[in-house]
Amino acid sequence: MSDKGDFQRKTNVSRETLEQLEIYADLLTTWNKRINLVSPKSLDQLWTRHFLDSAQLLRLDSDAKHWVDLGSGGGFPGAVVAIMAGTEMKTSLIEADQRKATFLRALARETTGFEVIASRVEDVDAQNADVVSARALAPLPLLLNYVSQHLRAGGRAILPKGKKAQSEIREALEHWRFDCETHPSETDSEAVVLTIGDIKRA
Repeated sequence: MSDKGDFQRKTNVSRETLEQLEIYADLLTTWNKRINLVSPKSLDQLWTRHFLDSAQLLRLDSDAKHWVDLGSGGGFPGAVVAIMAGTEMKTSLIEADQRKATFLRALARETTGFEVIASRVEDVDAQNADVVSARALAPLPLLLNYVSQHLRAGGRAILPKGKKAQSEIREALEHWRFDCETHPSETDSEAVVLTIGDIKRA
């Protein structure tokens, strides 16, 4: 089965959503020749490596009213979450690199119209989000600084992490207190997705 077919089977998205993701795939492929949004090699597994990897996060909190993605880069996971959630949820993508933010704005115009904030994460006004996500932005101890700035009381962080996840959790607990659940990644046997709430400084 094709990469896209596998994505469709695992997510059961509507035809309209699939069409928007196809627009995303075309834009990403075109823009990636000019600016480094993702590794060129990973484009061969775009639907699994980037789209499905991002889509799995939405299943962990599909009821959020405001989702904020930190350091969105090429739009993962934030733009995929926005496209799959549709207009029922406000999605804000924060990206400091102006060229990447320009790409994200072009993508937003062609798809669901999510918000793009072109600024450093720490310089953005508190977003008071239900969910904050970030992929490959920073180790957990530092990442929790950013997350806690933008998460509302009672909200949750949803964070994909690699094989060092447990050591990052132990390190973060030296400075923070939080509730954490670990979910296996659907796309990488060595990766996990952390859902973290009740974040407080130790």
